Amino acid sequence: MRNRIVVTGIGCISPLGNNVASTWEAMTHGRSGITRITKFDPADFRCQIAGEVKEFDPAGVIEPKELKKMDDFIQYSLVAAQQAVLDSGLEITDAIAEEVGVSVGIGIGGLRSIEKYHHAMLEGGPRKISPFFIPMVISNMASGFISLYHNCKNYSSSTVSACSSSNHSIGDGARIIERGDAKVMIVGGSEAVVCPLAIGGFSAMKALSTRNDEPQKASRPYDRDRDGFVLGEGAAILVLEEYEFAKARGAKIYAELAGYGFSSDAFHITTPSTDGPNRAMRMALRDAKLNPEDVDYINAHGTSTPAGDINELNAVKLAFGDAAKKVSISSTKSMTGHLLGAAGAIEAVATLKAMETGLIPPTINMENLDPECDLDVTPNKARERKIRAAISNSFGFGGTNASLVFKAV
Repeated sequence: MRNRIVVTGIGCISPLGNNVASTWEAMTHGRSGITRITKFDPADFRCQIAGEVKEFDPAGVIEPKELKKMDDFIQYSLVAAQQAVLDSGLEITDAIAEEVGVSVGIGIGGLRSIEKYHHAMLEGGPRKISPFFIPMVISNMASGFISLYHNCKNYSSSTVSACSSSNHSIGDGARIIERGDAKVMIVGGSEAVVCPLAIGGFSAMKALSTRNDEPQKASRPYDRDRDGFVLGEGAAILVLEEYEFAKARGAKIYAELAGYGFSSDAFHITTPSTDGPNRAMRMALRDAKLNPEDVDYINAHGTSTPAGDINELNAVKLAFGDAAKKVSISSTKSMTGHLLGAAGAIEAVATLKAMETGLIPPTINMENLDPECDLDVTPNKARERKIRAAISNSFGFGGTNASLVFKAV
């Protein structure tokens, strides 16, 4: 008999706010966090907009002298982890340290620092490279620093699977608890690549929206006039615990992480397949021992790309059959932009808050619904609905898919 897994703490840094409360308040009111890029001058770029983290202050979590050792994605993950651990009420003492692990998904890693020190080397030679450069940019350093700061002596790793990274990290963390190898896993994702190389690279693929004159209307999943995704940044962290362990200490429980499904399209590196997401959702439901009609909400991958949005809805139809018409769906990327490796984590937080509050966050900027997007995508306004179970989807380049099922306890 496998162990049950529950979520007891959440934290986030996002384009909508630097904690869960402000992020959720903005989501439920349909506010966008997309603005013109301020982290560099984007004038020469086709895309000049992004979902940037604003007014971020790590004081109280990270000492000023330590900041020079960390790329922004590490800083975001540390502050979000601090929020999540405090929210959980868990005290990680020496007595339980060996039962607590960390898994934080990262899509790209320290690209901003790579850019910075490449320029420094070109201008001043190799002596201008920081001695902290290598640990600053390695993806697993988010997990490493969280382990260090919170005395976590169990598993420590990072899943790198493009835009599915944090869903894989959350699901893999659940598997570790499920088989009894840990009592607690601190899981999630982080990303901080609003920089010239990322914007330039995604623009070269023609993947990004160029609605530069209307940043807040640029991310518009399911709208007929969508023209690409908007890059976002931030982090979100969840505390997962073995159910009996959490219950024994009187922890607040947001929901049970009841199902995890994953698949590979084995189809194309960047073009989506309907079959892969369908199989991931079906596997997640089977793992949760639920039927499609038991699910009330899907937080969709919904990136605002012409092909991707329709592909996911078609996959929902395959996985859910007749129940597809009855499930509420929304894309919170319409407000946050696409956080790449952190997308699944911030959307898991949104899913958990939806379950807690009975409020489905909207898909904003729905002005002209694409006729091919013919399911209930919660246009423009939040909607009340009791949620018994929910799915959060993440799909990534390389044809990688991961779906999580959360169930009310």
